[in-house]
Amino acid sequence: MKAQDVRAKSVDQLKDELVKLKKEQFNLRFQTATGQLEKTARVKEVRRDIARVKTILREKAEAGQA
Repeated sequence: MKAQDVRAKSVDQLKDELVKLKKEQFNLRFQTATGQLEKTARVKEVRRDIARVKTILREKAEAGQA
C-alpha cells in the first residue's frame, strides 16, 4: 500500500481499512504463536500500513480543524 493510494481514500474508507488491517495483524500474531506463519515479512508490512493509515487520518483531521 502506497501513501498516494491511502491519501485518495475518504475518511470512512480509511477507518474501514484500519479495522481490516488490525484484524489481519491479530490473525498474523495468532499464526506466529502457533508456528503456522509462512510469510513473516507480512507482519512488518501490516504494522507499517496501520501506521500509514493512522498518520493520514490524523493529517486529514488536522486539515479539517484548521
